[in-house]
This record gives sequence, structure tokens and C-alpha cells, in this order.
Amino acid sequence: MAPYIEHAAAGRGGRRPRRPVRTVAAVAAAAAGLVLVLGAPAPAASGRGAGEGGTAASGHGRGVGAPAVTRAGLDPGLVAGRGAAVDFAEQEAESASTNGTVIGPDRTAYTLPSEASGRTAVRLKPGQYVEFTLPRATNALTVRYSIPDAPGGGGITAPLDVSVDGRHRTTMSLTSRYSWLYNQYPFSNDPQGDLLHPDWWITECGCVPAATTPAPTVDKPFRPSHFYDEQRLLLGKRYAAGDTVRLTAPGNSGAAWTVIDLLDTQLVGAPHIERKAANVLAFGADPTGRRDAGDAFDRAIAYAKKRHLKVYLPPGTYQVNRHIVVDDVTIVGAGSWYTIVKGHQVTLGTPAPDGSVHTGVGFYGKDAADGGSHDVHLSGFAVEGDVRERIDTDQVNAIGGAMSDSTIDGLYLHHTKVGMWFDGPMTGLRVTRTVIADQIADGLNFHTGVTDSSVSDSFVRNTGDDGLAMWSEKTGDARNVFAHNTVQSPVLANGIALYGGTDNTVTGNLVADPVREGSAIQVGSRFGAEPFAGHLWITDNTTVRSGPFELNWKIGLGAIWFYALERDIDADIEVTGDHFLDNTYNAIMLVSDFPVKDKYGIRGVRFKDIRVDGTGTSVLSARSAGSASFENVDARDVGAVGINNCGSFNFPASGSEFAVNDLGGNDGGGTTGPWMASWELPDTITCDDRPPVVQPPAPAPW
Repeated sequence: MAPYIEHAAAGRGGRRPRRPVRTVAAVAAAAAGLVLVLGAPAPAASGRGAGEGGTAASGHGRGVGAPAVTRAGLDPGLVAGRGAAVDFAEQEAESASTNGTVIGPDRTAYTLPSEASGRTAVRLKPGQYVEFTLPRATNALTVRYSIPDAPGGGGITAPLDVSVDGRHRTTMSLTSRYSWLYNQYPFSNDPQGDLLHPDWWITECGCVPAATTPAPTVDKPFRPSHFYDEQRLLLGKRYAAGDTVRLTAPGNSGAAWTVIDLLDTQLVGAPHIERKAANVLAFGADPTGRRDAGDAFDRAIAYAKKRHLKVYLPPGTYQVNRHIVVDDVTIVGAGSWYTIVKGHQVTLGTPAPDGSVHTGVGFYGKDAADGGSHDVHLSGFAVEGDVRERIDTDQVNAIGGAMSDSTIDGLYLHHTKVGMWFDGPMTGLRVTRTVIADQIADGLNFHTGVTDSSVSDSFVRNTGDDGLAMWSEKTGDARNVFAHNTVQSPVLANGIALYGGTDNTVTGNLVADPVREGSAIQVGSRFGAEPFAGHLWITDNTTVRSGPFELNWKIGLGAIWFYALERDIDADIEVTGDHFLDNTYNAIMLVSDFPVKDKYGIRGVRFKDIRVDGTGTSVLSARSAGSASFENVDARDVGAVGINNCGSFNFPASGSEFAVNDLGGNDGGGTTGPWMASWELPDTITCDDRPPVVQPPAPAPW
């Protein structure tokens, strides 16, 4: 194994050991939502497949003439009951009609198809199109796309024509301003930059460049990633199922190519109106976004708290370039499509006490050290940030601070560093029905002493680090729940990550397409986390196209992987009812880092009622001392030996240091026979460090 994994997670400051730590609405609509409170003052945002090649799709792609609706690139029937209950329909571009070129599938890092949903997309040259058939009534679109960077970095803009039923409706202005990161952590916007850390080991040469003679050269741009962005569009009228939406890269586009990954379509209801509330327009907020509204928000919040009222954000775009501090207040928007709070990233004259060198738009509870905030309720608006680089000390998250006994519902969080980063201790937070997209770092992180809190029915896509995380640094998280969320295409790290904690639960989630240095679900004793204690339930989740190749270790991971780096993992852990679909390498991995392999182990994990539908290599890869039990684990289309048991790599004559306990009902297998054969039990050494990969067929009904 390589010395470490270059996996980062956004934080307030410092570095974890060997990884770094932290459209304007119509004025008429706004006026219609204006409700002044009596007595108010005057008014004052692995390499399997064809890579980026592919062939032109002439006419219709798969599903000719029919709207092919998917969830995480799969037939929805395969993931029924798993993931977020969203109000949009997902349609993959490669299943639509196009005269462009299908790229992928590909699971190698640093390629456009590898970061696409389903690992496949459609590339358009100027003049080409992709056309979708609407599966249901629609008045709003979300387009996930990629366009090239500027030669010197910083992004470009390019048009995308949108027509419905052959009639030109509008032209979207796409941007790559928030895409295209390069180099080593904490990454760079410069495609021609030299190594940020020449004294770090890199996998490209298997060396430390600064300590190597002659010094190796690396290709530039070095490690391009984070290619995709998304943009939303209200169509202005309702269209029926069967109507067509055509996305065309116009002939005069300044972009050499436009990649369309998918289209999300939905029917958005009328704006919500909150009649008995402190309306921010009455306090001077500008709904056109031309003037800063931060002070008006503060005035509305102060007034609402005195009068025990809600704060209402009517339709409009509000410019806010700093934190809005919230405590004991309810803020309600007209809906995330209508109320947009949008800001610029602002450079501070001197660094803040927490190390921030920038600030930006965000709603923050008070610091836990100051008692935190309580009874905060945020709903029905979007936060659009302006974060283009990763600086872990910066507090430029959409939602932050500590919020106890609070709720967050129906937000859309976009282009910030982290969608939601909570620094505890804090308790009793409920996050529901929220979309987090295109973040530089994590989607959401419960950091340090977050207890009795939950995230449910939320959708996370294209994060630059863990999608959802519980990180028990210094103080343990406890009794938290991640339930029925969808996490798609984390570019770096994991879909869902658990770093220590007590009595936490991950259940009913759908996690798809992790790209590098992580997997769908990780249970890790790392990053200075407190130990796992009590019970950990990982139940009824589905992962797809996970178990990726680990670029530093140069081995395949598992869709779920347990990682003992800083201490043993020996809590009461149950993995029950989970489905691991189309695994690039392994379904399950338990591993200790090589320098501590004889010091730390993973013991007593119980796997029960599991389905494994396709592995490139094994069902289980055990690379640690310890044990696990298996009951009713059914597998099919397994590409290598079912149990790849390396133990702690000492290979004693008595058998592996890892014991596999067969509790019965473990059926199925693949190219080498039953996945759990009697000769493998309990501790036969079957270690093949890098077995050949056998691509399984696509997932199918069980």
C-alpha cells in the first residue's frame, strides 16, 4: 500500500493527519408576494469501458421513442424504497435521442465519463443536440453539463439553446467557472501549475518527486477533475408528458464541445406566500439582486424575533455577501426555485480568528463555544455561492455553525464550499428534502459532538469530498440518522462516511458512482476521530457502480469499506439488508493501513440479508486482522475468488489473521464457484493482491 490516501474533508482549519481538514424572479411575482406586517418600518445561490471515446448515436439511443426515467442511472425498480423521494424525474442523456457522441462508460479517475451519472454521457459539437421526451408534466429543468475550461483556467461561458416541441424557448448561459480543479490537495484552478506538494508521494511515478533524481515530470494539466456543473431553468409554462425538450450546442458556441450528462424535469408549484410574517422587502431588501440585502435581512430577523413572527423571503434574487447569523428564528422562502439568496466570495482584510480569509453568503448558527443557536427553522429558498477554490479554513458554507432543536427543509444549496457544515456540540437538528449540488468539498458534515440529529429525503450530487459525513473529532457524534438520501457522483472520497461515534444509523440510502479515494460507504477510524462505540446500524442501503480503484494503494476498494488507521474498529456493527450492485472491484472490504496492520484490527462486524449483484473481483476482501460473520448473503456474477483473505499479510502457517464465520444461507457465486466455499473457511489464505477484473453484466431484478 502507498503511504497514505490523499483524501481531504472540508473543515474549519488545520490538517487531519496525512489529509487536509475543512435568475431574478419577475418583479410582478415579488410584488404579489409582498405582505407587510402592521407596524413594520418603511422599506429601506475504474477504468471499465470505452473512456471518452464511444460512437455517435444516430437517432434515438436506448429506449427508442420512450422517455427512459432512471434513478442513479438505474431502472427505478432496482432501487425501490431506497434513496430520497425527490420531486423530479432523472433522464440520462445517453438514453435520449442525439446526433452527438456517447462517451463512456469509464471508471478511471480524471475523465469526463467517470464523473458522469452512470459513467456515461453525450458530447455535443457545435450544432449538435440531445433531445429528451418528457415523462410527465413539466415546467422546470435542471441540466447537468460540462464545458471546457479556459486555457489558463478560470472557466468560460457558452450558450445552450433550449427548445420544447421544436419551438425555441430560451438560451441558457453555461459556465465552467465553478468546475475544473487540478493538481494535489487543496487543488488549483491553474491547469499549467507545477506540483503543489513535490515532497508528497504520488502514484504517477510511485515516488516523492522532490526526493527523486532525476526529478520526474508530470503531465499538465495534472489530475484534472470536478468537471460537471448543473443549472436550473423555469420554462414559464407547463408542458405535457410526451413533449420533447431539445438541448442544442449552437453553431456559434465558443465551446469546442458541450457534454450533457442528464436532465432532471419537474413540475414546480406556485410560489409560497407567508402572509403573517416580517417580509424582507419591507425592510429594504432588493429582490432584483442589484443591492446588498444583508442588512435588510438582519433588520427583518430582529423585528420578527421581537414580534414572534416568521421572516418571509418572497420571490426574487437577494444579494448577500456575508453570514446571516440566525438564532430562535424561522425564515421561509417562496420555494427554492423562486427565492434565491446569492452572494460573492469576499476577501477579508485580515484573517478571521477561525482562520478564514474569505467570507460569503451563508446562514450560520452561533458558535458552539458561545452556546450555539436554538430553534432555527429554514425552508423554501436557494443559496447560491461563489466558491471556486478550496481553502479549508474558510467559512464559506451555505449553512454553518451550531443549530440545536432546529429544522432545515426544502433548500437548494449550490456553489459553496460545503452545503452544510455543523460544528457541535449541538443536538436535535432535522434536515429534510434538501438538494445539495456542486460543492467544492463535503455535502453535509456532522462534526464534533452532534447528537440526536438526522438527514432524510435529501439529494446530494457532485461534491468534492464526502457527500454525507459524521465526523467525531475530539467529541463523539451519537444517535444520529442518515435515512433515505441519495448521494451521486462524489468526485473525491465517499458517498456516506462515518468517522467514529456511538449508536448511529445509516439506512435506506442510495449511493452511486464514487470516483476516487473513497467509496459508497466508509466506516473509518481516522482523522482523529473518537472510537466507534455502542451500536452502528448500516441497513437497507443500495450502492451502485462503487468499489472503485484506489489510486494510491493501487488496489480495488469495496462498495462498503471498513478502514482501521488510528485504532481498532470493534463496536457492535450490523450491515443488514443492503444491496451492492455493479461493483467495480469488491462489494465489501475490511482493511488496516499497512504501517499499523499488526496494531489495529476490525472485529465482529455482522453481515446479514445482503445482495451482491456483480463484482469485478471479490465479494469480500479482507486485508486486516479480525473477524466478520455472514448470514444470508447472496451473490451472483462474482468475478474472482469470493473471499480474498490476506489478513495482516504475515501469512502464518496457522491461517489468516482474519476469520470468516459462516452463519448459513450464503449462496451464489461466479467464475470460481460458490462465493463462500467451505475450503475458504474460516481463515484460508486466498490472497491475490490484484486479481484480474471481470466486468459483470448490468444489474437486473433479483
